[in-house]
Amino acid sequence: MSDTPNTPRLRHKDDELVPIFLVRAMFALVVVCLVLVAAARITGRPLEGTPPDAPVIAERAVFLSGDTSGAALVLDANGSVLADLPGEEGGFIAGVQRVIDRERSKHGVPLDAPVLVQLREGNRLSILDPSTGWSADLMGFGASNFRSFARLLDPS
Repeated sequence: MSDTPNTPRLRHKDDELVPIFLVRAMFALVVVCLVLVAAARITGRPLEGTPPDAPVIAERAVFLSGDTSGAALVLDANGSVLADLPGEEGGFIAGVQRVIDRERSKHGVPLDAPVLVQLREGNRLSILDPSTGWSADLMGFGASNFRSFARLLDPS
């Protein structure tokens, strides 16, 4: 009774799942993207999506340390504690510290050097590692993460 001709077909032939022209179009799109990126790199086209290089208004050298639980400790250049954050509050700072440590390991430089927290014109906050040249603009990580680093410039 279950083998009646009116039973809907539940299986399709393999060649009917994705039309071949869509697969070819997908690969063509990938090839076009690769050609465009290669052409931009070979011709030396300047990067256009980078933030403007604005003058620094305020800057502070800080030492970051953190662990995988999210706890973070931030010291100033004199060794005074600027922030001692538990895991619930220091996760972003500890995450940035892990990224900096990874970059320093790749470049073979000491892990205990300070980083610079910089406030630039236009209220743009960034972090810069002078030992590797790595930097990150902190505007795109949300308001609470922005504030966590902004407090390091002026803890009062």
